[in-house]
Amino acid sequence: MTRLTTAKSFLADTLTGLEIAGALHLDFDGYRTEVRSNSQELLDALGDYFRDFLSDGAENAHTVIHALEDAAPEPSDLGVEFTEKQPDPGKTKIKEEYAELPDGRAVRKRLTGMLFVFGGGVNVALGPCLENDNQVVNFVNNRFIEWTLDRGSLLFHAAGVAKNGRGMAFAGFSGMGKSTLALHVMRLQTDFVSNDRLMVQRDAQGDAGTGLIMYGVAKMPRINPGTVLHNPSLTPVMDDEERDRFAAMPQSELWTLEHKYDAFIDECFGEGRFRLAAPMSCLVLLNWQRDGGELIVSRVDLSRREDLMPAFMKSPGLFYRPGDDAQLDFSEQAYRELLDRCPVYELSGGVDFERAAEKCVAILEG
Repeated sequence: MTRLTTAKSFLADTLTGLEIAGALHLDFDGYRTEVRSNSQELLDALGDYFRDFLSDGAENAHTVIHALEDAAPEPSDLGVEFTEKQPDPGKTKIKEEYAELPDGRAVRKRLTGMLFVFGGGVNVALGPCLENDNQVVNFVNNRFIEWTLDRGSLLFHAAGVAKNGRGMAFAGFSGMGKSTLALHVMRLQTDFVSNDRLMVQRDAQGDAGTGLIMYGVAKMPRINPGTVLHNPSLTPVMDDEERDRFAAMPQSELWTLEHKYDAFIDECFGEGRFRLAAPMSCLVLLNWQRDGGELIVSRVDLSRREDLMPAFMKSPGLFYRPGDDAQLDFSEQAYRELLDRCPVYELSGGVDFERAAEKCVAILEG
């Protein structure tokens, strides 16, 4: 096994004697990515997943990623000391460990053994990629997130939709259903921008009211059975047998299941409905509860509602390694200043996705 000394040497040594099967070319709203692999089966799987963003590869890529199918490398063979990544607040399981390199960083997934090495123009995913293609998808998307953050964006834990040149972001505390609400709003003829992450920055050419633009991530919504059963547009996600089995469950059990499905936007809502950028016209914060009575929609002032800030602020995490010229400020004040001209709405009272979707579209079209 190649030892980890630098990212650049690790890639060169790993590629020695390895036959590259081909390349996949992607275009994320002008950010061009080339994925090379020794596995054509992996390239085909990634091409199907990213089918909304395929490119002919005519132009030079901003980023080249090597996704290399191999056995999971043993940490002891890599010659570096890994540090455990402590769980996020509210979580207990350690999922990742990392090592800093002179020109980059290595991150190892403890459960799957997948190794990711990046920095200095090098981007490598090594291990059982086919078995863990979702982690390769995330790695590809994290390169776009890093590129966008380095250009002055702040990261939001939020979903997003757009209509007629106006974008709406949805955020909320854990379990509030921001993705579920976004998919209900999609039934009202909006476009999909993002499921769980948005990068937001100032843009003089953006929405005339806020001067903001939001960028999404090319990742399909990961949804639970309860979301599927209560949204007719998501019918293609599961077969009839599964639908009948989940429909027979008590509601309290249904909404707590860990089972997840990928909802492909073109299959559920039609082709051409997934876009990765839109002027951001408002932010909607979900702060409701089941059996909470009538839905309440109210505009809020974040300077007086510090309790709502954690609902959308998001740390970039291990897969973000800032560029040399990046100006970093992920403080609450930075988020408040970014949103100073952006209307913010709170959904409180009782959970009502259909009525909330109608209210949100009315705001978006207003």
